[in-house]
Amino acid sequence: MRKKSAFSTILVLLVLAVFGVGGYTFFKDMDGPAVQITPATDRVSPLSVLHISLSDVSGIRSLSVGIRKNNVVNVIFRRHFDTYLPNRVVDVPLKGANLREGAFDLEIRATDASLAGFGQGNTRTVFLPMRLDTQPPRISVKTLPPNIRRGGSAVVRYAVDENVSEGGVLVAGYFVPGFLQQDGTYLCFFPFPYTMTAKDFKTAVEITATDMAGNVTKSRLTVMSFERNFKSDSLELTDDFLRVVDNKLRNLAPNAQNPLECYLHINNQVRADNVRALREIGKNTAAAMLWNGTFQRLPRSVARAGFADHRVLMYQGKLVGESFHLGFDLASVRNAEVPAANNGRVVYVGEMGIYGKMIVIDHGLGLMSLYSHLHSQLVKEGDIVAKGQTVALTGSTGLAFGDHLHFGILVGGIEVTPLEWIDAKWIQDNVTGRLAAQ
Repeated sequence: MRKKSAFSTILVLLVLAVFGVGGYTFFKDMDGPAVQITPATDRVSPLSVLHISLSDVSGIRSLSVGIRKNNVVNVIFRRHFDTYLPNRVVDVPLKGANLREGAFDLEIRATDASLAGFGQGNTRTVFLPMRLDTQPPRISVKTLPPNIRRGGSAVVRYAVDENVSEGGVLVAGYFVPGFLQQDGTYLCFFPFPYTMTAKDFKTAVEITATDMAGNVTKSRLTVMSFERNFKSDSLELTDDFLRVVDNKLRNLAPNAQNPLECYLHINNQVRADNVRALREIGKNTAAAMLWNGTFQRLPRSVARAGFADHRVLMYQGKLVGESFHLGFDLASVRNAEVPAANNGRVVYVGEMGIYGKMIVIDHGLGLMSLYSHLHSQLVKEGDIVAKGQTVALTGSTGLAFGDHLHFGILVGGIEVTPLEWIDAKWIQDNVTGRLAAQ
């Protein structure tokens, strides 16, 4: 009798456990998937693509997207997923949705893979008020640069008739952003790359803006461009020189088979990698002008090499390559104190390829100064520095032989001639004077 009672108790407990597990399975997940849409805007164009992020611990079962207008829903996207992943990002293009100008509601229905609803899962429905906007933004140029010379810098002030997600200047397809100012206009500093001729540059500059719906405006920006001559000479690579480079910088070309191959790899591949890295650094800039007045150069120094000096590289009488010196080499005493060229914020402190130990200071609006081949760095990333403040000591790190400072100026992540920025008259005529007059 006692055995029968114990068996009944165990049976009841097992039944309760089964119901408990079943109830937990059915009711542990009572919410539908979390839904997030980007771009986070209430305006779209026929070319917009909605990026819908879905997440649910039970996995994502299905997604449906429809257009609701006048209480009628037109489904433009529907998908049932074979694999129930906890996170999914789905792209839903609006092209082909036959949208008409005006307001509508976007209806998003996402269902998870839980056993809730007797295996049907939980569904979350999201309604988003939207408006179809097919009109591109209108750009009006307020101030153009008077002229720009090869390897130099320019600034344009412009206005846009609506809020934009992106805008600026395209130089042969390379985008340089503009920055919204307190008066409602935008400022964009942009470069004239030393690699382009004045003729090519003149037809390669465009001003562009993209509104919140994704409509894009592009138009030719008329600029007065002029040539500038750069020094060019031939450099014979001796075996002794190549051995010195190999001993010093072999870590930059670990697979090189000989000193010549080591040097050429550094001059070509490493240099190109550094250019790309500087363009990324150039994006970390303030939206306001941080600098004031003329930029300061290394005191009591002598120029050893100029901007865009062209060097034809020869080895044993044969042409093996070329290089362009993108900066201003200034020599003083050994371990000379390096002043910040102007007020700004330190955005890079580290060691980079041919530049060796380097510092980059942001002066706002994409304008930056670069200091390389340093012996030591006396600031850290994020520091706010004043013009003339000592930030480093000169050295010979990187692809340098002899203590000196490589001083550079970046505009939109591209190196331009520093000579303009240490010239008070050029700054007044081309930047501050023109902007103040508006």
